[in-house]
Amino acid sequence: MQPFELPDFYLPYPARLNPHVETAREHTRAWAYDMGILDPDLGIWDEHKLDAMDYGLLCAYTHPDAPAAELDLITDWYVWVFFFDDHFLEAFKRSGDLTGAKRYLDRLAAFMPVHPTGPPPEPENPVERGLADLWARTIPAMSADWRARFVESTKNLLDESLWELANINEGRVANPIEYVEMRRKVGGAPWSANLVEHAAGAEVPAAVAASRPMRVLRDTFSDAVHLRNDLFSYEREVGDEGELSNGVLVFERFLGYDTQRAADAVNDLITSRLHQFENTVVTELPPLFEEHGLDLRSRLDVLAYVKGLQDWQSGGHEWHMRSSRYMNGATRATPVAPALLGGPTGLGVSAARVRLAPGITGPGGLRSHTHVPLRRVGPLPLPEIYMPYTARMNPNLDASRRNAVKWAREMGMFEQLPGLPGLAVWTEHKLDAYDFAICAGAINPDAPGPELDISTFWLTWGTYADDYFPIVFGSRRDMAGAKVFNERLPAFMPLDLSATPPPVNPIERGLADLWFRTAAPMSEAARATFRRAVEDMTGSWLWELANHIQNRVPDPVDYIEMRRKTFGSDLTMSLSRLAHGQTVPPEIYDTRTMRGLDDSAADYACLVNDLCSYQKEIEFEGELHNCVLVVQNFLDCDARQAADIVNDLMTSRVRQFEHIVATELPALLDDFDLDGEARETLNGYVTELQDWMAGVLLWHMRTRRYDESELHHPPARVRPVGGTAGLGTAAARVGSRLRAVPAPLP
Repeated sequence: MQPFELPDFYLPYPARLNPHVETAREHTRAWAYDMGILDPDLGIWDEHKLDAMDYGLLCAYTHPDAPAAELDLITDWYVWVFFFDDHFLEAFKRSGDLTGAKRYLDRLAAFMPVHPTGPPPEPENPVERGLADLWARTIPAMSADWRARFVESTKNLLDESLWELANINEGRVANPIEYVEMRRKVGGAPWSANLVEHAAGAEVPAAVAASRPMRVLRDTFSDAVHLRNDLFSYEREVGDEGELSNGVLVFERFLGYDTQRAADAVNDLITSRLHQFENTVVTELPPLFEEHGLDLRSRLDVLAYVKGLQDWQSGGHEWHMRSSRYMNGATRATPVAPALLGGPTGLGVSAARVRLAPGITGPGGLRSHTHVPLRRVGPLPLPEIYMPYTARMNPNLDASRRNAVKWAREMGMFEQLPGLPGLAVWTEHKLDAYDFAICAGAINPDAPGPELDISTFWLTWGTYADDYFPIVFGSRRDMAGAKVFNERLPAFMPLDLSATPPPVNPIERGLADLWFRTAAPMSEAARATFRRAVEDMTGSWLWELANHIQNRVPDPVDYIEMRRKTFGSDLTMSLSRLAHGQTVPPEIYDTRTMRGLDDSAADYACLVNDLCSYQKEIEFEGELHNCVLVVQNFLDCDARQAADIVNDLMTSRVRQFEHIVATELPALLDDFDLDGEARETLNGYVTELQDWMAGVLLWHMRTRRYDESELHHPPARVRPVGGTAGLGTAAARVGSRLRAVPAPLP
């Protein structure tokens, strides 16, 4: 008996079969023998097992238009990667040999040089032998940029197997956010996306490869592929292998669902991610092409890549339905009524059986565009919030409160808006009620007065910008004006600290003032990093506006990942790296461990804000970007149920933070053999993040920004619709790092 019935899958594209499937099967069988993959002494695969798994069929379905030689190469890659997975399981996962696994993985990088200068090392096993052969056959047709991207995705696929192994050793099941992010790396679909470029002969132009639309296409493709695989492989992985990295198991544990309901929820997430893919193609690619001025060939390459990803989705599903590797018996999908001449009976039959209606009307589909804004929701009762760290208060609190009001007045934040006579975003009363100095004082409990002021000013600027943007641009759905506004902001952050243009609004005036205070002590390279982080935050406001123009409640994964940008987390990480760069190697901050610390802390604070701001955003502002609403839309539940789930997610993220500090960070320090000063710096950084989380929570409990009485307080001549409306705590986290980046007051 299968542990659950396979759900109805949303597959809008028909599967097609490459006519060279038989030659691919024959070629890859011979290649596997040559590489030693079928060596009987290893006892992992034999010819019968390889034939039953049928990777030739997988690649023929996922690359239906590839020429014969190209299909042979792609099929060899997939034989190699699946063999690696099984070889790693037998050699290291079952025994829990973490030390041997690290040594094994470290050697593989030598077989993938971006710029080969000589022969690779002598292979010691079939995995190394196969990789050396494949790399030599693959790279001649591709640019150095593509090679670097492929090396990174291959390295992630290999190295993050250690994350799975560590979780097995600890008996630990990841939380949903951590799981989706890590599954992309260890599951290999970004690696598959790179091979789609090779198979299609359509390399993504370097100018746009790192852009948000291309990243979202890759990530949504990856998430749908991986989560679909989790459904088909649950029985083998969880039941036979003792695997803990499976989306169905993650949903079982996190949501408390039985296995069938968890499987259905995973399928809903697949559906939502596929709709995100489609929405990105239609709404984000055309402006991307224009903004970068791509020529016709480049545009066609991107579209061929998109088509290749679509083929992979449908073909991968078809293969899962046929391969002996997976559970593919019981399914709820019912055949459509046969056509007059009998209907489909061959290629793509399983896809033909899939009913599209559940996918179209499911999460991410039509219902995501049907939210009614400004409806009465009332105050949201807060669940019990977990916070293991105690907030402390800076003794300069009262002075910083006074200075913040003075600074906001000087920046013009109490003046009426241009083109909107009689309407001001804030009054002094509102700024007093918001009391950002409490947040600054708690996240900087030991900062001297001038540094605390800068922290408070960043908070004030960020939140004012959050409130200004939807009033000026959101209510009119003015994307063109919003882009012009956003494109002006870098001019107020000159890398050489030269003069800026005359500011025309409080945001420009405040940014110029804070830029010179903050960036003056930095090197020019550090300023560039800092400015990019600010631009990431301000650019994310356009993403929110685009969703409002579509009246689209965001996909849950896209929401979490973009919320960090609207919250300013990347900006904070930039400042902290610059502050600690003299004692900590910069590559430390690119590790999974440090990114996990930053992201789990950021998500905790973002979600605290979403709980506390729910009434303000949903009832008074018509906001779509609130995790409580996102969960309501995704799980089709009420606000209180959604709030409990958001709170559980907050708790799981801070517990992940604790887990990293207790287990992963010490191992990282040892792996990099850091000296005492660097260890002390990183331990201090952890304390800063703990202060920051506790401080943000304290502010939410004490501010009157979300009190219903304040929401009714004048002036409110025009009720804003859409856009950002949270704490704007980009500024909060910036301030928490200013201790290490002194900026004297004028």
